[in-house]
Amino acid sequence: MISKFFIDRPRFAFVISIVITLAGIVALFTLPVTQYPDITPGQVSISATYPGADAKTVQETVIQPIEAQVNGVKRMIYMSSTATDTGAATITVTFDIGTDGDSNTVNTQNRVNWASAQLPEEVRRQSVIVKEKSPSMLLVIAVYSPDGKYDDLFLSNYASIYLKDELARIPGVGEVQMLGEHKYSMRIWLDPAKMASMNMTVDEVTGALNQQNVQVSAGALGEAPTGGHGIFRYALQTQGRMAEVSQFENIVVRSTPDGAQVKMKDIARVELGAENYASSGSYNGRPAALMAIYQLNEANGIQIRQACAERLEELKAYFPEGVDYGIPFDTTAFITASIDEVVMTLVIAVFLVIAITYLFLQDWRSTIVPTLAIPVSLIGTFAVLLAIGYTINLITLFGLILAIGIVVDDAIVVIENVSRLMDEEHLDPKQAAVKSMEEVTGPVVATTAVLLAMFIPICFLPGITGEMYRQFGITIAVSVLISSINALTLSPALCSILLKPVDKNRKKFFLFRWFNDGFEKVTDGYVHLVKVIVRRALFALVLFGAIVFGCYWFYMNLPTGFIPNEDQGKLFVNIQLPDAASLDRTQAFTDRLVEEARKVDGVVDVIGVSGYSILTSAQASNNAMILVSLKPWKERKSPELSQDAIQRKLMAIFGRDPGAIVQVFGMPTIQGIGTTGGFSFVVEDTSGTYPERLEAAVNELCEAARKHPAIGSAYSTFRAQVPQVFLNIDREKALKLGVSISSINTALQGLTGYTYVNDFNKFGKVYKVEIQAAADARRSVPDVRNIFVRNDKGDMVPLGTLVEVEQKLSPQYLNRYNMYSSATINGSNAPGYSSGQAMAAMEELARQLLPDGMKFDWTDMSYQEKAANKPVELGGGLSLNMTMIIFSLALLFMYLFLVAQYESWMIPIAVLLSVPIAFFGSLLFLWVMHVENNIYTQVGFVLLFGLACKTAILIVEFAKVSHEQGKSIFDAAVEAAKLRFRAVLMTAISFILGVLPLVIATGAGAASRISLGTAVFGGMIVAAIGGTLLVPMFYAVVQHLIEFGRKKPEKE
Repeated sequence: MISKFFIDRPRFAFVISIVITLAGIVALFTLPVTQYPDITPGQVSISATYPGADAKTVQETVIQPIEAQVNGVKRMIYMSSTATDTGAATITVTFDIGTDGDSNTVNTQNRVNWASAQLPEEVRRQSVIVKEKSPSMLLVIAVYSPDGKYDDLFLSNYASIYLKDELARIPGVGEVQMLGEHKYSMRIWLDPAKMASMNMTVDEVTGALNQQNVQVSAGALGEAPTGGHGIFRYALQTQGRMAEVSQFENIVVRSTPDGAQVKMKDIARVELGAENYASSGSYNGRPAALMAIYQLNEANGIQIRQACAERLEELKAYFPEGVDYGIPFDTTAFITASIDEVVMTLVIAVFLVIAITYLFLQDWRSTIVPTLAIPVSLIGTFAVLLAIGYTINLITLFGLILAIGIVVDDAIVVIENVSRLMDEEHLDPKQAAVKSMEEVTGPVVATTAVLLAMFIPICFLPGITGEMYRQFGITIAVSVLISSINALTLSPALCSILLKPVDKNRKKFFLFRWFNDGFEKVTDGYVHLVKVIVRRALFALVLFGAIVFGCYWFYMNLPTGFIPNEDQGKLFVNIQLPDAASLDRTQAFTDRLVEEARKVDGVVDVIGVSGYSILTSAQASNNAMILVSLKPWKERKSPELSQDAIQRKLMAIFGRDPGAIVQVFGMPTIQGIGTTGGFSFVVEDTSGTYPERLEAAVNELCEAARKHPAIGSAYSTFRAQVPQVFLNIDREKALKLGVSISSINTALQGLTGYTYVNDFNKFGKVYKVEIQAAADARRSVPDVRNIFVRNDKGDMVPLGTLVEVEQKLSPQYLNRYNMYSSATINGSNAPGYSSGQAMAAMEELARQLLPDGMKFDWTDMSYQEKAANKPVELGGGLSLNMTMIIFSLALLFMYLFLVAQYESWMIPIAVLLSVPIAFFGSLLFLWVMHVENNIYTQVGFVLLFGLACKTAILIVEFAKVSHEQGKSIFDAAVEAAKLRFRAVLMTAISFILGVLPLVIATGAGAASRISLGTAVFGGMIVAAIGGTLLVPMFYAVVQHLIEFGRKKPEKE
């Protein structure tokens, strides 16, 4: 027997435990800390620009050719794209979880190269960018001027030149994106009237820029070969690219034979302005440069945040006077607060388990034995987590919390049995330890094997659910395995050294006497009930049948979800003004909402970005977004200051203006999967020809969804009928007048649009030179008519004579999902309903309302939730939920391990019949507490299966041994129940109190802790009461069946 070796050599056992603990301590300071495991799907972004093109043109000439080639790239799960009327094209390819980002990028780039020949020349010139997308926005850093000394143009470029690259080099940072960026550009604001008076066209302006603002390679004097006469070599330099406004002003656009010159400043105003004025940012009402920090999937967000703060403090020493920075949006605050809350829960759980252990054992020497199992098992687990590449995250920490009540079980079984033998058989500690281990080694090994077997199937589950199950299961399995090693090595060694014979004459503390008297009465009552139940097994089996039916009913009717929504201390606001609203109007409206948000109690920082939609990730003049950061959770303990309450307040305030659609929503439950909390429902038009038809269907569906009781909100930003101006060129007339169509297009692009001509260098960077008409020359339709073009005779022809102006309704942007024209509906479940119920309601409404030629799909977090709950087809019209398959496999593996342990096909059934009792208790508590069935509760279910079997094994093992020693089935069952009642109840109460802090959790991450805690708390309470009563009966029934089966062949 292995335990006797360590009883004889206790120092050997001590060394093993010390080594395990030291390895864990080293790992603890090495392991990265994250909110979740690496469960974010990989993404690759493809972006291109077609200057001056509308959304339809961009979709047809840029997006569709690329999508046709990229579709089906290795391990892609879905693809989405957006084309805007600013000429921007963005395609996002999402890959399966666990794929390599570099491989995804290379595979996608190869596919894009195949499509490059089909793209317009201007798109190829601007280049198509393919890069790994970092979907998880970690921080937003605001660079602002407290005294208003600097404007947003200076701040944006200061941040871009001196800060952005520094932050991008920090390990783990995937991208630094400037929100509302005003990147420097040499803006040449042309005066069309002056140009017309001088008979000048846009082509002349661009030609002058290309000739005079050019980088020249002038060569060198004395460059070999020199015929052997060269002594020196001198590099030649000449004026190349210009850098100053004055230089561009003095560019000669035209020279006449008489020596007169027309310079750029004669027909245009030149300034160092912004490349793009389509959006702008603010921080608490002040103009600001906003830098969004995105982390790589495998990076440690907390370390990145710390590194960014340290680097910014170093760079702050070089800031100009009147410039400062802040970090108003920090997602790591929630991660840190959640981890802190979980660690505090861990500490409380350890204290409660030790307290209940001491209450039962009533001796500090005895309490030390199971108490030491906690740090050795928990700390030692970190060493294994480091070895297999895991992190310290909410899932692994939840596993450790639940393991607290489990890791003491084996040690409690050992110490309780040693104490009993010393008390009843008057053995000395060493003799009692040896004999005790002969009795309990089998149950300890069996319970450990069952728990390990339970987690084997979940290691093969795919997707987000599989990764979370896997990390949770391995964490518990490792800690339980270490605790079992302790129970077979350290615990018996400690018992032989620490325990002393009980002094019968010593009077115990009065609380202990009261507890013992009460417990004896409870034990007597328990034994009496067990005798009744064993004798009336048929009635008990009927009751058990009712419990099984209750499990089925509760499981089928319990609301389902995926990952519970948390108070993350952050809110997003999406603003959509009436179609065609100008950026100035949107900016003024956004500034007003920012000021109103800052006045709400509980709000600490507000960021505004006008001209950008967070839902579509596209620029639009009538869109804006606001990021609201709330005060720390410790300062928002009252219900009125919760995230949901503040969200309702903001909705009430922002909803006062009927001229705008304002939506307030929380962050996604897992950073990097989607942009918002709630569901993302995609309506796809398989014909793809009528955006107006798609808009009508989406609006009808949204209106019906808002009336459904399970859906709290449903809205879409898609608009197919945005007012636009269509210029119908009379091509025949233009050709008769000698005006080429290309000259008309060039004039329009260079004046009402903008033309990127070439580049200039400044501040160590390369910036664009752009031409465009001055603002007062492109405000209204008459300004278009006053544009002049030159015909083949050299005469200037007004554009108004060549075009007819029509008012037209067209989409501002176009979306596609998996190569179909699409529109996304964002929404959330109503209070009292789960996300699963809301999603089911959306599907039901879509089937009823969507016309022929349209279908629906899910994306982002909703896609993952549907994938996790997708039924597996078994054939013959049968299907089974993947979770139920995992549950079934877990039970099968436990059964097989027990068969191997007991060398019996029947005895394990008595153990497994305890599972429905625990399952029923868990479902009952979830129903009463109004907690949905989500991934955390399902993880709790799997753990409960093992715990229920673990408890049952302690009784069945002893009953089996007693019966084999000659006692009747009835006596063996009753004696085992009585003998193991104290140990069973002690371990059950230890576990129940260990998870109690999860049930009553508050603060950051409370929803997840409550879901997990409620499931295991309720299940263990019912298992501790009902299981201990029914397991003896299960053994008796099964043993009678075994003996009946043996007698029948004998009679024959």
